[in-house]
Amino acid sequence: MSAQTGKGAHRKRPALRSPYAMGGLALAVAASLASSVPAMASTTEAYEADTAQAQAPAHPERDWMGSTIAEHEGGDPEAVPKATVAATVEGVDVSNHQGTVNWTSLWNKNVRFAYVKATESTTYKNPKFASQYNGSANKGMIRGAYHFALPNKSSGTAQADYFVNNGGRWSADGKTLPPVLDIEYNPYGASCYGKTKAQMVTWIKDFSARVKKRTGRDPVIYTTTSWWKSCTGNSGAFGAKNPLWLARYASTPGALPAGWKTHTIWQYTSSGPVVGDHNKFNGSLTRLKALAKG
Repeated sequence: MSAQTGKGAHRKRPALRSPYAMGGLALAVAASLASSVPAMASTTEAYEADTAQAQAPAHPERDWMGSTIAEHEGGDPEAVPKATVAATVEGVDVSNHQGTVNWTSLWNKNVRFAYVKATESTTYKNPKFASQYNGSANKGMIRGAYHFALPNKSSGTAQADYFVNNGGRWSADGKTLPPVLDIEYNPYGASCYGKTKAQMVTWIKDFSARVKKRTGRDPVIYTTTSWWKSCTGNSGAFGAKNPLWLARYASTPGALPAGWKTHTIWQYTSSGPVVGDHNKFNGSLTRLKALAKG
C-alpha cells in the first residue's frame, strides 16, 4: 500500500525515512555486515575443517610407516646413507600397501630384518600381516610388528591392547623384534591429532606401559624429530626405556629428539628396491639378534 492511498495515507512520515536518513542507515548496515564477514568466514572455515576431519573416510591401506613424512618434511626419498662401521644391517618395513612381498629378492639384497604393519587405531588389521610376517621369517629374517597410531580415536591403552591382540606380541625366540609404535603426522587432519603436548606425552606413556605389561618389552618408538618437537614439546621422557626408530630421508640421521643419545633404527628412504621403505639398524647383526632376544 502506497503512502498516498488507503489507511494511514495522511500520517506524517518519520524523519528516518528521508533519503538522507535512509542513506545513512544503509551505510551503517553495510559497514556492520562488512565488519562481521571476516569473523563469520573464520568461524565457517573452522567448522568446515572440523567437519571434514570428522567425516574424512578412513584409508588405512594408505597409512604406513612414513606415509605422511615426505609431504610434511620433504627430504630426498632416494637418499643413500653414508657408510658407517656400526650400521651394517639392512631392513625393510611393509604393510598391505606392498601386497605380496618378494622376500627372496630382498634377502639377496642383504636385507636381514623386517617390520610388518599389524594394526591401526582399534579398527584395522593388515590382511596381509600373517603372510608378510611369516614370509620374512621363513626366509631367515628377524621380524617384528608395528602399530600405526591414531591418538584422537581412542586411548593409548586401548590401542596397545588391540595391537598386542592382533600381531603385536613378542617372544624371546631370537627372531622376534620388539613391538613398535608408529607415531607420526595425522593422515586425516591436524598433525598432532588435536592433542596438547602434555596430552600426547600421556597417550604415548599409556601405550608404552600397556605394551610393556602385555609383552615384557618397551616398544620401539618410530617418529621424526620435527614431529616430536611439535607434538610432544620435545619430551625427553622416553629415551631411557624406548629404543628410537628415526625417520629422515637424507644421507645422515641428523638431530635426534630429546632424551635419546642415539637411534636404534633409521628409515633413510621410501624409494628403496623391491618394497620402497628401507632402514639401517645402528649396529651389527649380532647386536640386532641381541635386541630380538631382549
